[in-house]
Amino acid sequence: MLKNPFHISRNILWHNGVVMAANSKPHILEHPAVATAALEHERLTSLISSMADGVIAIDDNMKVVLYNGAALNILDINGTMTGRLLKRVLPLYDENRQPVDVHKLIEDTKTPTSNRDYLLHYTDGSNINLYLSIAPVYLGYGAEGDRGYVLLLRDITREKSLEEERDEFISVVSHELRTPIAITEGNISNAQFIADKSGDIDEIRKALTAAHEQVLFLAGLVNDLSTLSRAERNVLEINVESINAHKLVEELAKDYQDQAAAKGLELKTDLDPHLETFQSSKLYSREILQNFITNAIKYTEKGRVTIGAKRDSKGIRFTVSDTGIGISKSDQEKVFDKFFRSEDYRTRQNNGTGLGLYVTMKLARLLHAEISVESELNHGSTFTIFIPNLQ
Repeated sequence: MLKNPFHISRNILWHNGVVMAANSKPHILEHPAVATAALEHERLTSLISSMADGVIAIDDNMKVVLYNGAALNILDINGTMTGRLLKRVLPLYDENRQPVDVHKLIEDTKTPTSNRDYLLHYTDGSNINLYLSIAPVYLGYGAEGDRGYVLLLRDITREKSLEEERDEFISVVSHELRTPIAITEGNISNAQFIADKSGDIDEIRKALTAAHEQVLFLAGLVNDLSTLSRAERNVLEINVESINAHKLVEELAKDYQDQAAAKGLELKTDLDPHLETFQSSKLYSREILQNFITNAIKYTEKGRVTIGAKRDSKGIRFTVSDTGIGISKSDQEKVFDKFFRSEDYRTRQNNGTGLGLYVTMKLARLLHAEISVESELNHGSTFTIFIPNLQ
């Protein structure tokens, strides 16, 4: 019986549809089967080399005997791994960022197993999320052959990031939906109670007004989610049309006049008398400006909100300024991030999902527009967006 533990025979082992074997030259024998074995070895090596996932085979001493190029890329190694101890090339950490004794982990593996919660650390301090599959195999003929293990590696950092983002999304949206729904239900129930007991029209009107405000918030949230969904899937379409910039700003000022007045704010316009039409999406241009205006009103307790527009040689430069609470320097860098909400208690007093400005930036990129923000804490903010002509 042949005892070479790395002899490649027709009894090729598989794990999850992946060929498992060790990378060594077949024992040279004067036998007709040698040519067949060599060919099988060649095919096996070619197959493993072409795999997108990293493959590493180790012997019973935890030394590497086979690997492919994908494994080198994942481990960020230049040069050979053959003969090296696995723990020297695979610095593994658990989900709590504690080092894992990879040799003990493998020795304790009696049946094929996999895990998606490991981290792989690099020498520069960075790390990736790693999918690791471990399969014990015999590297020779029959049960008496020497044992070894085959490892399958995959970088799942992006998958993990998407999973975390999805979980955060569900958590944030669930929380933001729960509050206005509860307030709406409470106010409507209160209105019904008042109608049955006293019929006080003013109190009923007050309760229904509060409920209506929450319904409007929910409508805005649904709109943001719908736009975000389409933007994330890159299915937003641009309907380019001629837009009268002066008329657009005047319409927006009229639409938000009552909302500003309800907070005792002055809503002004500052328009270039030489404004011209520009070519872009009226729907998305309007939605971008609406997001800026609603935020300005929301975070301004006294003073004014000003909507401005000036002609530019290649488009229109819009501004929305306020005398509100302002944005700190550190928050300005994150204000367009998904789900971001400032820790400032004054921000937390208002409902919000942290999606509005993220969606705004998505739409701006779609229009090839440029957004900037200038702000000083307690001294207001100015959001500027340049919307170019789209030909």
